Order: sequence, then C-alpha cells, then structure tokens
Amino acid sequence: MAATTTPRRLVIVESPTKARTIVGYLGDGYDVTASVGHIRDLPQPSELPADMKKGPYGRFAVDVDSDFTPYYRVDPDKKKKVTELKKLLKNADELYLATDEDREGEAIAWHLLEVLKPKIPVKRMVFHEITPEAIERALENTRELDADLVDAQETRRILDRLYGYEVSPVLWRKVRAGLSAGRVQSVATRLVVERERERMAFVSADYWDLDIELAEAAGGTAFKARLETVDGTKVASGRDFDDRGQLKKASDALVLGEPQATSLASVLTGTAQQALSVTSLETKPYTRRPAAPFTTSTLQQEAGRKLRMSARQAMRVAQSLYENGYITYMRTDSTQLSGQAMSAARSQIGELYGAEYVPGKPRLYGSKAKAAQEAHEAIRPSGDSFRTPAQVSGALGGDEFRLYELIWKRTVASQMADAKGSTATMKIGADLAAASAELAGGGWETAPAKAGFTTSGTVITFRGFLAAYEEGRDVERYSESGKDGESRLPDVKEGDAIGVARAEADGHTTAPPPRFTEASLVKRLEELGIGRPSTYVATISTIQDRGYVTNRGNALVPSWVAFSVTRLLEEHFAGLVDYQFTADLEAQLDEIAGGREDRTQWLHDFYFGGEGEGSKPGLKAVVDDLGDIDAREINTVPIAEGIELRVGRYGPFLEIAPEKEGDSPGRVSVPDDLAPDELTEAAARELIRTQGTGDRELGPDPETGHTIVAKSGRFGPYVTEVLPESEEKPKRGAKKPKPRTASLFKSMEPTTVTLEQALRLLTLPRTVGEDAEGTPITAQNGRYGPYLKKGTDSRSLEREEQIFGITLEEALEIYSKPKQRRGAQAAPPLKELGEDPESKKPVVVKDGRFGPYVTDGTTNATLRKDDSVEGITETRAFELLAEKRAKGPAKKTTTRKTTASKTTTAKKTAAKKTAAKKLASTSTATKSTAAKKTTTAAKKTTTPKTP
Repeated sequence: MAATTTPRRLVIVESPTKARTIVGYLGDGYDVTASVGHIRDLPQPSELPADMKKGPYGRFAVDVDSDFTPYYRVDPDKKKKVTELKKLLKNADELYLATDEDREGEAIAWHLLEVLKPKIPVKRMVFHEITPEAIERALENTRELDADLVDAQETRRILDRLYGYEVSPVLWRKVRAGLSAGRVQSVATRLVVERERERMAFVSADYWDLDIELAEAAGGTAFKARLETVDGTKVASGRDFDDRGQLKKASDALVLGEPQATSLASVLTGTAQQALSVTSLETKPYTRRPAAPFTTSTLQQEAGRKLRMSARQAMRVAQSLYENGYITYMRTDSTQLSGQAMSAARSQIGELYGAEYVPGKPRLYGSKAKAAQEAHEAIRPSGDSFRTPAQVSGALGGDEFRLYELIWKRTVASQMADAKGSTATMKIGADLAAASAELAGGGWETAPAKAGFTTSGTVITFRGFLAAYEEGRDVERYSESGKDGESRLPDVKEGDAIGVARAEADGHTTAPPPRFTEASLVKRLEELGIGRPSTYVATISTIQDRGYVTNRGNALVPSWVAFSVTRLLEEHFAGLVDYQFTADLEAQLDEIAGGREDRTQWLHDFYFGGEGEGSKPGLKAVVDDLGDIDAREINTVPIAEGIELRVGRYGPFLEIAPEKEGDSPGRVSVPDDLAPDELTEAAARELIRTQGTGDRELGPDPETGHTIVAKSGRFGPYVTEVLPESEEKPKRGAKKPKPRTASLFKSMEPTTVTLEQALRLLTLPRTVGEDAEGTPITAQNGRYGPYLKKGTDSRSLEREEQIFGITLEEALEIYSKPKQRRGAQAAPPLKELGEDPESKKPVVVKDGRFGPYVTDGTTNATLRKDDSVEGITETRAFELLAEKRAKGPAKKTTTRKTTASKTTTAKKTAAKKTAAKKLASTSTATKSTAAKKTTTAAKKTTTPKTP
C-alpha cells in the first residue's frame, strides 16, 4: 500500500514577526513566509519605462481616460522577495493568503495573486488575533478574496495620487519646493493652523475671585469652596469671556478686580469670619460607567495621555503585540467584543475582584464612528481567556508591557460594574452688612451686603470599574481641578454656622484655546469623520515629516510654511480642505468598500466632474482654472504696521518697511523655536532691536583698508569685508574677486560683535601646523561646528574657542586616535539583545554615524524615529533586521557605456512598439478572475461631491 503524501501548504503573511508566531501554531505541511508589506505599487512617473512616459500613464501612472486603470510595478527592493515566493510556490499544493483583514491587507493579497499567478487552489485566510484557537478557526473558515475591499483600497490610492500630483506642484511654485498636499494631511494641517490663528487673535482678560477654605464654626476639617455670587449676581469666571477679552453678550456676570477681591477676603477673615451659614444642601446619587474597549483612535489617545507615546509609537508597539499573539488586530473602529471575549473578561473580573464587580449581563457598546469598516472587534487581549499583566511580565518589557497592561485594564474595566456613590452640593451664604464700611473703600461702587459660595463633594461607596481603570482626559480650557475626584463635605444641615479658615484674593488671566496634541487631533479627525484607523498615524507622521507641524512637549505647533500652504488651499482649493467635503469622501469610499458604489464612475466624477444638472466641477477643472496666484501675498502675514512675516525659500523672516522711499526693506530672521502665536508686535520689535535690520559697520581693516560689516544671512549672522569697485573694466571671463566671510560663533551677536573679533574670524581657517609627513593641519568653523582638517581627514572639535587655541601637539593627539564614527575603535554596544532567530547570531544596539542601529554582525538596521535605545525589545530588533534582509543589499548606480547600434531605424521602432504593447498588456492592473466581483444592475451609483 503506497504511503500518503502530506500536501504542502504555503501561507503568506505581510510581517516576518507574524510569520514566526503563526508557524508555531500550524502543524507539519505548512510553510509560512512574509511578503514584508506590499510587493508592488504605483511607480513615480520618472520610474516608468521610457516608452510609457509620454503615454496615458505618463503623468500619474494611472490612465484617467481608460476607466482610471493603474499601472503597477514590482518594487525593485521586492524583486528578490517575489523570486523567493515563486520558488516556494512551486513546491506547494495550496496557497493561503493570510494578510491583515482590512483594506490594505486585502490589497496586499490581491497584488500577490496578480504577481505570483498561482496554478494551485488559493484560499483567503483571515483572523483578528494570533492564537492557536484563532488560527485553527481561520483554517476552517477560509473565503474568497473580497474584490470590493480591493476596489476601495485601489480607489483611495488613485484618489490620493490624483490629489497629490495635481495640487502639490502648485505649492512648489508658490510656496516652496518639496511640499505636498493630501486628502487628509491638508485638512489635518488646516485644523492645527486654525487653532494657532485663534491663539494669535486671542486677547486675554484678567479677573479675580477668592481662594477660600471654610470649616464648621465649631471647628473641623477645612474644605474648599468657590465664590459664586455677590448680592445675587454671578461672579465672572474664565467661561464668561470671549476670545477678544470681553464678557460674552449673553453674560451678565460681575467682573471683580484686585481691590474688590482683596477687600472681600479681608472682611471674610475679619469682621465677617463667622457670619456664614448653610443655605441649602442637596444630595444626589452618583453613578459612573466605564469607557468602551479600545478602538484604534482611543488607544492612540489614551497611550498619549497615560504613557506619553506618540501615535506612531503606540501603533508600532501595538502591531508588535498583535503579531506576537498578545492582542487582537489593532486597526479597528469597532467597540464590540466577541462573546468569548466578554465571557473571558467577566470570568477574570470575578476571580480578581469578586462577584459583586461582575454586572448582571455583559455590557454592549455602540460605535461612535460613522462607519466601522476596518475590523469586527475592539482591541483586547488575545485568546479565549486573557493573560494578566503579571502573567506576561516575564515575556514583555518596556513599552510593550505598558501598552499591554493598558489594553488589559481597559478591556476588563469595560465589562465591570458601575462605580456608585453620592454627590452632595452645599450652598453657603455670607452676611456682609456689618462690614459695609470696610468694603466701601475697597473699590466697590456700592458695598455688597451678601456673598454666596458653593462646594460639592463626591463619596464613592462602591468603586466598581474604578478598581481596575480610569480613563484619562485631555487638557481642557476651563477645567476645574478636582471636579471628578472623591471628596467629603462636613456633616451639616441647613442653617448651620460656617466659619472662614482662610481667604485670599486670587487673580486669573483667561487662557487661549489649547493646541492640539496628537491624541486630541486624532479625536477631532474622528469626530469630523475624516480618516480611518489605518490612516491616523500616517497622517500625523506626514505633517510632521513635511515640516508642517513640530512637537513642543505634547503640543503640535504649526510652522509658518503650514500657514502659507493652508492659506493657498483655502483661497484656491476651498473644497478640498472643507471638513464636510473630506468626510463625505470617506463615506463614499466606504460605499465602494461595501460594494454599493462603482469605483470607475466615482473617480470620473471626482476628477472630471459630474455630468448632471447642478454637478460641480472636478479636480482637473479646478486646477486648470486657477488663474493668477500672488505668491508674495500667500507667503505674507502682517505682524504690525511696517512689519510683515515672510515665508522665504530658506525659512521665515521679518521684512521691515524702509524709512525712506527707494531704500531696500530690512530683513531679520525668525528663530525656528519661536511659535507663531509668540511672534507678537513686541517680540518682533525685540528681534529687530537685537539683530538689526541692515549691515552694521565695524570699522576698516588696518591692513587692507576695506570696511568690515556684520550681516544677518539665511544661514545665520556673519562678518564680511566690503570690496571697493574696480575702476577698470573686468576682462572677459575673469572671475570677480570674492570678499572674505566668516560665520559668527554661537556666543556672538551681530549687534555686539567687535572689529577685533571680526578680523580674527576672517583669518580662518587657521593653520595649526604640519604632521610628520609635512601635511598641514588647519582649524576651521563649518556648517556642523568647529573641526580640524588634514588632507581629506576631518575631526570634530568640542568647542568653537578651540579653533584659535588648539596646539599642534593637541591636534596630533586627536589624529592619533581612530575615528569613532568609522568604528575603527570598537565601542561597547549600547544594549545587548538575544540571538536572532534567523541568523542565529547575537544582536546588539550600537551607535553609528547616522544614529543608533541594531546589528547581528552581518545585517545592520537603523532605529526608526520612535525607537529608543532604552525601549527597543528583542522582537522589535529582530523585526527591523528581517525587514532589512528582505530588501536585500542596496544596488550601486553604475554608468554603462553604450555603443552605436547598427539596427535600422524601422526595425528599432517596430521593436519598441511591440515591447510597449506587451508591457502595457501584462503590467496594467486588471482584476484577475479570482478577485473579480459580479456587478449587478441594482448597484447604487452616487455622484461624489467635488471641490
């Protein structure tokens, strides 16, 4: 009897870490490998084959006149990976595409199908957690590729390509080269800029009240209270003022000044100290419900608040936890938990906290998002039973442990009982009649006879979910400290006497609206219906990397370039940065994902415009009809009379109107660390005073007689000499003599630098001496600081002052040591990690020329922006090395000599046409049979809104 051959099954995922985790859960007969993300994408137009650059794909790599057909190209870095996958496929009997279950994962699977062209059965395998049980269920419940999801991802990709490639060139011409516009990034930038505009227009207002503590007349623990009324009129607080520093029209509040508050505090600690009594006391039940389990956006928000993680860092750590089997899929806008998850949570609550903490029935949460399209469950610990933080502490460390603990607490708390208690509100009246004479001299037009105070306290009688977790909050503009905390009031009743323990006048200034943080920006985008879970991190990363916003602590501060870009888009592409328009685009793309909208017609209407009555012009028409754009106006922000902020090619600067007609305007550079709302008129005039608006003459050079001047340039302040104009006509081709120039040291200012200092700077570079072989060594100042130079060998100096003081012996000692950055002298590793599972070599973290990196001695991978030496884990290091190996070695660019061809022109032309035809027919994206969906007449077609 012949032996039965076990079929070979090839499973492709997108991540090496995910592959390593899954392979342990599958039995014999399975080969698991990773595509390492997308294997192909739309190329840049410059990367198209030469014979396609002038064709219909030449502008966007998308043929907009033929149903918006995209041209895809296998990434050069992925050709080696594709070859590897094809080799594995030859030995396989079945192919399982096990990429993530969202649009991006579905698209990766489709591209794999299109490139590999398998001739064996293909199954789509999906799961939202990586556990043995989940993988087993996924194998038993495979499905076909979802062509609607693929359509939705492809439509987004084409939409973003059209948007970016049509609008970005306008920014290059009118603002600065290298900028970009995007469907979501431009709206996110506008939100941050609008908030900064509000802060710039804000006018503060001052108001006073009392910092007061009361106590029972017979003594007892003091408690804080708030001055609420004076003679029945509400006392003004920050909420009563508008952003122009005036009382709101609907407010009739009394604004106290310092004299009034001071006299009132004096009376309450003197004559009227015992003239207070309880006027009312009200007690209400207190109930607080737990927050829903995490979605992508709420996880990013809470990780920012509680763990100080950026959105990008939170998602990187979450992805590592998911791929290693600790949490469920991390890109979701659903707050639902599966039945197994709710059972696991309820069981764990009973074990850890007691039966009284388990509510009568499981809690169900509705999604606040406009459409929960990305996945079917909230983010939670994986498995049919949850591992506690203590149980994973041995395997997880650093950021991974902290984020897992946060997810575990939030999930468990979401299924716990309500917190219960009572809230008491007490109102207290003060009789000021006996102190009218004292108050009359305290700034009051009429001495008040009564003052009203209020205080409240909450007593928690059953902590419920608070025993496990309490949700964090963003900084609020008018937050009241201790508002939701637990505090007790004394046991009193109406009419009881109250005394003043302490009272002081307390001054306040209204605050501008707070800047967005990454967490609050994600929250706002979600509220507006803009973006989806898979786009938040990319959006914030893009506006940071483009220089549109910078981080100041947790706050996002817009650059002046962002002001120019936003203004141009608002004035000339108003529809594209309209919040409702962008949200409607998201909703319509969701319709495509659900198979209720035709992608081709939708893209046609967006780009070319609708054809029906009342249709708006498409993107192409808007760009074609832009008209003239005044670049100077777009890049100018008025600061004060005669002072304007200009956004220039090399950064922002102040332009000062000349005092005399015909003179050139003065210019002063603006420091990068000065936020837009801080550039007030006073700050601008201070910059002008310290930097000056023009050249500052220091005096003549005694040796040459040339005038030495201090200037402010685009690279900072410097000194130079003024060369006299030659009376002789220069010879043709002769070079014009260049003046000596030298940058100021960081310790020098252009307004205070002396002639002696300037002349010394102009002597640089300074020759220190020669080495034993006669090679001169010089000391000089450069773009990256002071350094020594010997031939082509440069060595950094620690301080600028060393340029003039370093001796030959000291210089030779520096050169006697190998360069640290070249690794000639092996420095100890910054951190030692475990053995790499692929190379079987020890992995360490080292410091390199371009920053810290991980290495196994063969492969090096630089740490990413959100990776830190202290926080990087073994898993993350192995992942970075696997990604680097998958890309293969960087190819060197070589120049190939070409020889004249003897082939006739006719033959060459024919060959080119044939090749182009073949290339277009094989590379242009058309859905394969496996991915094709049936289009029915009942499919709804909705014309998208256009700008």
